[in-house]
Amino acid sequence: MTAAPSIIRAAAGLLALAVALAAGAATRVRLITDWYPQPEHGGFYHAQLQGHYREAGLEVEIVPGGPNTFAVQRVATKQGDFGMGSSDDVLLANERGIPLVAVGATMQHDPQGILLHAGSPVRDFPDLEGRAIAVTPGASWFRYLVKRYGFKRAREIPHTYSISAFVKDTNYIQQCFLTSEPFFARQAGVATRVLLIKDTGYDPYRIFFTRRELVERSPALVAAFADASVRGWRDYLADPEPVHAELRRLNPELSPEKMGFSVAALKAHRFVEGTQPGGPAFGELRLERWQAQHGLLKELGLIRRPFAVTNVFLPRAGLPAPPP
Repeated sequence: MTAAPSIIRAAAGLLALAVALAAGAATRVRLITDWYPQPEHGGFYHAQLQGHYREAGLEVEIVPGGPNTFAVQRVATKQGDFGMGSSDDVLLANERGIPLVAVGATMQHDPQGILLHAGSPVRDFPDLEGRAIAVTPGASWFRYLVKRYGFKRAREIPHTYSISAFVKDTNYIQQCFLTSEPFFARQAGVATRVLLIKDTGYDPYRIFFTRRELVERSPALVAAFADASVRGWRDYLADPEPVHAELRRLNPELSPEKMGFSVAALKAHRFVEGTQPGGPAFGELRLERWQAQHGLLKELGLIRRPFAVTNVFLPRAGLPAPPP
């Protein structure tokens, strides 16, 4: 029986990586993050600081993002090898003909939410009808809310990546990360509540991704990066302090209190390891959730181009991609 081409490529890649390790060489790769250095990136920085990437034969440069990072475009155009985003980013990229592949999950559930003042009359998602919500333009989750709850008068206003307007106006509503904006509001003396988007049924992964070309050409490199990154996330949650010193060096605006708040939220809601009955699922991606999100995006009219869902993610971090 002849070995499948993907297995032959994987074996060749593993051999090349072993040779590089034996020679003391390391393959240079770049990770484009989705924001400035912060605890939501902690596992990658842990893998870098503790030598997990080096042990895997990699020299990883972590390139901080920001409001206009466009990690999808930068990875697609080879300005980076891996990028951070969400599973809907990868699905929508493939809809546009950009062959990206999700390598593993950074978080099993997205901490994206709606930030409200504690005294707001909005108690649940249907109560958003007729209100203005500050949202990143074109956010697919907002289109989902409009469709699911039949909104006619709820409207988007531009998100400014700041809470200054929120602090000044008790009626202001904006998108947030549960791990971030509520801390800054509390610091400003404002009590808040958060409605998590995942509780509506729109439940993407936070993921790291690469180009399909890199998966096919260097499957061992992709697997090595994935395995080291997942190991970094496990270790970071167990002991975040060494990474926090580095994060603060890179991003002096971070305070120990803010980093502690973020990690506490990650742990309390089990965003990274998930809440599956089978136990922790660090890095794992499951077909049924990808199929469900693909279906939602098709219902919203955001996906029209046919493509196989199984070709846009690795079934588990560290495994080679399924054949196209």
